[in-house]
Amino acid sequence: MEIEVIAARRELQGTGASRRLRHAGKVPGIVYGGPTAPVQIELDHNALYHALRKEAFHSSVLALKIDGARESVLLRDTQWHPYKQQVLHVDFQRVDKNQKIHVKVPLHFLNADVAPGVKTGGGKPHHIMTELDVECLPGSLPGFIEIDMGQLEVGHSIHANDLKLPQGVELVAHVKQENPAVASINAPKGGAAEEVPAAAPEA
Repeated sequence: MEIEVIAARRELQGTGASRRLRHAGKVPGIVYGGPTAPVQIELDHNALYHALRKEAFHSSVLALKIDGARESVLLRDTQWHPYKQQVLHVDFQRVDKNQKIHVKVPLHFLNADVAPGVKTGGGKPHHIMTELDVECLPGSLPGFIEIDMGQLEVGHSIHANDLKLPQGVELVAHVKQENPAVASINAPKGGAAEEVPAAAPEA
C-alpha cells in the first residue's frame, strides 16, 4: 500500500517565514535529489506528526503530492522541537525507480520466546540492532526484515550475513564486511553457579 503525503510549494523563505508557518500549523520542508532543482514545501503539521509515528513512513517509498504533482520520495531527515511534540522541518529525497537506494529498514524479531536458549536455557533475548542498512531498487524496498530467533541457544547469535533477505535486497558493502550480530540469547544473570572453594584444613 502506497503512503501518500500532501504538500504545497512554499514561496516565502527564511526564519521569520518558517516561524509564521509553524504558528499556522504547518511544517516547512524541502524536496531534493535527481535532475530537478530542490523545492521548498509546506505540510500540515498534524497529518505529518501522525504519519511519523508509523514505522512504515520511515522505510517506504512515499508518494509526495506537491500542488497535485506526484513525486516518489524517501523521508531523509526530521527536526524536532527540543521539548515540545512539534516537527520543525522535514527533508525528502527524490528516488528514481531504476536506481538503487540506500535505506535503513526496521527489523522484526520472531519466535524468541520458543528459542531453546530461552525455554530451556533460561536466557534472555537481546536485540542488538533494530534496523539494517540495505540497497535495492525502490520497487523492492521491504517495509521490514524478519529475524527468526527460534533456533538460538544461550550464548549464540544471528549475524547480518545469516539473514535471508527479500529478493532484490542486499546488505550495503560495509555491513557485509563487518557482519555485525543483530540478535542473541544472553546467559541468565550471574551465569552458571560458581563452585565454592573447599575450606582449608585447620592446622
